Amino acid sequence: MGNGSNSFKSEGNFASPPCMAAEVDPGYFDPLAIDPEQARDVARWRTAERKRLREARRTLASPQRKAISEALMAGLARLLAAHSAGTGGGVVAFYWPIKDEPDLRSLMAEMQASGRRIALPLVETRSAPLVFRLWTPETRMERGYWNIPVPPRDAQEVIPDVVLAPLMGWDSEGYRLGYGGGYFDRTLAALSPQPFSIGVGLASAQLPTIYPQPHDIPMDAILTERGTEVGG
Repeated sequence: MGNGSNSFKSEGNFASPPCMAAEVDPGYFDPLAIDPEQARDVARWRTAERKRLREARRTLASPQRKAISEALMAGLARLLAAHSAGTGGGVVAFYWPIKDEPDLRSLMAEMQASGRRIALPLVETRSAPLVFRLWTPETRMERGYWNIPVPPRDAQEVIPDVVLAPLMGWDSEGYRLGYGGGYFDRTLAALSPQPFSIGVGLASAQLPTIYPQPHDIPMDAILTERGTEVGG
């Protein structure tokens, strides 16, 4: 896109913001405004950003992926320890990596071996909150929605104390740009008490704003390979 007041720069690329939002500071964007045209513009912008961020992540070399995953696991261990989260009988819900997401599975196994309870999310009903089932390295996984491996039906269903949510993008307010299905937002809105939520992704995926909408729920913390970026 062109330079000037009708575009903003994000990670070296120019993209047209929704609703001519560049005319004002992103901080003045009203997340409670429910305007159909505005919502459509935000949806189109998010779709373009997901595609851009997905491609940037896809092109990372294997050594880069490994280093990022290791840094994230170290940072996550520190963050959980600082909050005493997932200790004792608490449940930490990880995610099974897909679409070039950082791979935290070795930390899952390490924490489970140390006595922590580890869970994984799954879609049991479309457009409904996620369900969480306990996982161990010996769990016989099944193919769930989108062919993502999930614990079988006979695995114990639990309510997590900590939820890790993979992200495509994030902003300094703790808002997470996901894949667009709304599952994590829907889940966090439904759980009571709400778990400690951690968005997990790349430092390079930071955005000036995701233009939060009424359904968006900010994470309690955002973790990247640089460490805890938000919250903590």
